[in-house]
Amino acid sequence: MKRTCILVITVLFIALFGYSQSIENLEYVSPFHDGVSAIKKDGQWAFINKKGGITVPFRNDLFLTKMDDGNYPVFNNDRCLIVIKKEGITYFGYIDKLGKRVIDPQFLNATNFHNNVAIALKLVKKDIGRNEILGKNVVYYRSHEVTINKNGNIENYLDPKGVNVVLDKKFLKKPPQIKSKIISENLIATLSSNKKWTVKRINE
Repeated sequence: MKRTCILVITVLFIALFGYSQSIENLEYVSPFHDGVSAIKKDGQWAFINKKGGITVPFRNDLFLTKMDDGNYPVFNNDRCLIVIKKEGITYFGYIDKLGKRVIDPQFLNATNFHNNVAIALKLVKKDIGRNEILGKNVVYYRSHEVTINKNGNIENYLDPKGVNVVLDKKFLKKPPQIKSKIISENLIATLSSNKKWTVKRINE
């Protein structure tokens, strides 16, 4: 009974005061995208819903998307890009609207979701032998442009051959460029090395 009373009081408190408090001294407030707005304070970003409640607390790993009215993090299809650095190299992943990491940062670059699909650069490690003198395996890395679903599962390889990657911060000072773009629910356009576009059908 006591626990029930405490729960009822807590719910009433949230209902009465949870959305009525002001969020002050903000440096930026974005338009609403996918039902939430990005806000910036003290160099960190958070998200609020249409009642003014904070849905994703302030954090510093949200990726800023270049929009017509500024650069700020956005949600699309309930997913927002995040970035982390490991040994000086940037990796991209996604969170949901509760701030939970739903796709771990693992891609060398990635786009926002569109029609429940995103394009990402998948890093693949290849073992090519062992150096007995140094006592370690010899490996190399390739990146592939892929489409992923909202769970991070790969659905299509857009460049099956991939591109060699030197996994060193001296060579990967910024994320490699993604050369494909989503142009409709079932079509992807990819720019080739000769600066010509190829249109591919997906999700069939």
